[in-house]
Amino acid sequence: MQYRVEKGQVINIDLLDVEPGSQIELGEVLLVGNGDTVRVGAPLVSGAVVKAEVLGVKKGEKIIVFRYRNKKRYRRRTGHRQQYTEIKISDIVA
Repeated sequence: MQYRVEKGQVINIDLLDVEPGSQIELGEVLLVGNGDTVRVGAPLVSGAVVKAEVLGVKKGEKIIVFRYRNKKRYRRRTGHRQQYTEIKISDIVA
């Protein structure tokens, strides 16, 4: 997935196998900009890294899956809650 982030922002990303409180580095950066200067990668910006702190694991909203067959008395109701890793962006190094 692609995310647009800023320093200090808290976002939920797909579940990672990391400990809460640890630091991670996300290396696949497509675009870096601060005010007047913008660097666009082809496809990635070389040397750019986003540093983040892992806050913990959260669950998303429940999604209801309902299966139904007309005139057959067939009804199945199940749910799903996706797990996410909550991170706080601490620095963007270009």
